[in-house]
Amino acid sequence: MSLTLIAIFLALSVFGVPLAVSLGIAVLGTLILFDFPLSILSQRMFSSMNNFLLVAVPLFILAGGVAERAGIAERIFNAASAVVGRWRGGLGHVNILGSQLFGAISGSSVADVTSLGQLQIAAMTARGYPRPYAAALTLITAIFSSIMPPSILMIIAASTAGQSVGAALAGGIGPALAIGASFMLANYLISARYGYGKTDRVPFRQALITIIRAIPALGAPVIILGGIFGGFVTPTEAAGLAVIYLGLVGALLYRRLRWRELPAILIRTGITTGTVLFVAMTAAAATFIFAVDGLPARVGSLLLTISTDPLVILLLIGAVLLIVGMFMDIIAAIFILIPVLMPTVIGVGIDPIHFVVFFVYALSIGLTTPPVGVCLFAASLVAQLRIETVAKATLPFYATAILMLIIVAMFPAIVLWPAQLLVGR
Repeated sequence: MSLTLIAIFLALSVFGVPLAVSLGIAVLGTLILFDFPLSILSQRMFSSMNNFLLVAVPLFILAGGVAERAGIAERIFNAASAVVGRWRGGLGHVNILGSQLFGAISGSSVADVTSLGQLQIAAMTARGYPRPYAAALTLITAIFSSIMPPSILMIIAASTAGQSVGAALAGGIGPALAIGASFMLANYLISARYGYGKTDRVPFRQALITIIRAIPALGAPVIILGGIFGGFVTPTEAAGLAVIYLGLVGALLYRRLRWRELPAILIRTGITTGTVLFVAMTAAAATFIFAVDGLPARVGSLLLTISTDPLVILLLIGAVLLIVGMFMDIIAAIFILIPVLMPTVIGVGIDPIHFVVFFVYALSIGLTTPPVGVCLFAASLVAQLRIETVAKATLPFYATAILMLIIVAMFPAIVLWPAQLLVGR
């Protein structure tokens, strides 16, 4: 059954059928061929949406859209420039720090590239950085939005795995900070070797004014992270508060957000949310077929024939996920693969929260890689460069990201210590 479903799904995908539609048709065809009631499809699709946590998904997408229109990205970029712009490779560091801060608001990698991308690339090229290098750094730092809370992908992955969303979000903080430090080191070494960029020494008074002006923009991460980890609100409620806060800051304080723009923002949010949740619905039905067919047990047996060591299992899964991320939509991969892999992961003694964060990080690298990385397409469009040019310039950072993936696999405390500290997990 599982092979039939996968074969139909892949065949339809090759012919360009939209992902959710091809997955739904594959499930329907499998049910017909193996004489299952067709009502299973509708039942599973409906029950998969009966989850309060999934309400956070459209709200965080909406928060990212409001932040983009409200000029939040520009304020964050200027504040980051005032803090780290004076060092060698300074604007590269600004790119990294700015993406981390914006990721703590939007939770979306694509939003990071489209919102901060033009500003980052224009500023870096004006100060002597090659455009492909600026585009590469803008592309790879989009990973942060998939790992930093309130990552939409982390919420979906934790919900699918049946784990604490708060613990998974907290667990992403350690890897995000470690990855940021590694990117800064790589940026410094490359900039020093090739003489990229000019230092931007902002006078202290001007830097202080810039940071003060950005404080309202940085209030959103405080509301989101403080509310969730302080136990005051759920992730869904934090998302709603972030939307309200960003809307008021953008409209009343920065005066960049016009109320007449709200219908367009809401429509775009609805389209994006519909795409995400339609995939979730069809994937839930596919997961039922995998479970009936015993696919998780078979995959577990296959992995255990190779090794029973938790680290080896995790690294093998990571290698598979890097390849899957290059070809499959990351949200579909989450809904399909986590239920299949989770029993084996728990069976060999890997902490579920560690696995969820590792899983999302490994797949998020695929957002930046050819041939179907959506962030790669966005970065090449923003930079007005060929996809091959951007991908080639990103190679040193791909290597850095994969090295950090191995480190995250080897040292679970990078994930589990923040989760334990912030939510008691």
